[in-house]
Amino acid sequence: MKFSTREDIGLPIEEVFAVISDFDRLERAAMRRGAEITRLDSLEAPGPGMAWTARFTFRGKRRALHSELTTFLPPENLVVQSTVNDLTGVSTLDLLRLAPQRTRLAVAVDLRPQSFQARLLLQTLHLAKGRMSERFKSGVARFARELEAGTFHGTDF
Repeated sequence: MKFSTREDIGLPIEEVFAVISDFDRLERAAMRRGAEITRLDSLEAPGPGMAWTARFTFRGKRRALHSELTTFLPPENLVVQSTVNDLTGVSTLDLLRLAPQRTRLAVAVDLRPQSFQARLLLQTLHLAKGRMSERFKSGVARFARELEAGTFHGTDF
């Protein structure tokens, strides 16, 4: 199952990439929401091989998420591969310079089952795909507007 959307942002591509690749800020935001984040690599600069484990409660159950940065091409692309409960997700963020002060952000998340149980979960998600797609699109749009307005603090991304 794939979710994708794009938004145009009235900022230079370098500024947008700096925010989406501020992994320390994203870790702190997840911790403020109650997740336990453990960094698994020892890289000093952002790049492929960065990895995290996150433990959090979702729908009353404790979950463990493993994520790894697989592609990091500033200021245009980053890809994160994640696994939770035999469900693998590949998140791709692409940036395109439209003008010196205008950037297009394209976000795609592709979910793939790795077990029968995960396949059943995806089948139930298919029933709500329209509603989930709208929530995904509105979240990316909200991020873009907050980034433009200078009010993004890393809590909703």
